[in-house]
Amino acid sequence: MKLFERFYPDEYLDSAYAIDFESLYARGYRGVIFDIDNTLVPHGAPADKRSIALFDRLRKLGFESMLLSNNKEPRVKMFNDEVHSRYIYKAGKPSTKNYLKAMKLMGTTPKTTMFVGDQLFTDVWGAKKAGIRTWLVKPIHPKEEIQIILKRRLEWIVLFFYKRSKGRR
Repeated sequence: MKLFERFYPDEYLDSAYAIDFESLYARGYRGVIFDIDNTLVPHGAPADKRSIALFDRLRKLGFESMLLSNNKEPRVKMFNDEVHSRYIYKAGKPSTKNYLKAMKLMGTTPKTTMFVGDQLFTDVWGAKKAGIRTWLVKPIHPKEEIQIILKRRLEWIVLFFYKRSKGRR
């Protein structure tokens, strides 16, 4: 459905940990902006071994990274204390303002930056409006705040049409 296309991700995967960052680096990507909750860890959880290893891997490859979260600083800082990235909290996604700021801080452009998140109406839409290629990942954990649960119901409709446009069911 044409109306929903503005929310369609460029890629849709089961997990942020399934992304082939090596081949993306070879294709010219240099910056990765991540959402945190339900993208890298369950909502409110600290960084785990898997997320720490991912950020180490990205650094070794030569990627710049940025955490972009609508959460308050204590939440974002708690996660970042273990992964050692840069971050922007209370980002106001889907506003493009902090996507653009993230690229400026990383020294990247929309063509060399990718975004990874679990929500269509904040993460993906904001990144797309900023001209950034998007990777939507399935939420890590089903436990979510009520306002996110309500958004997920609408996301299911958009994802139905997205999958249909890609020939998937």
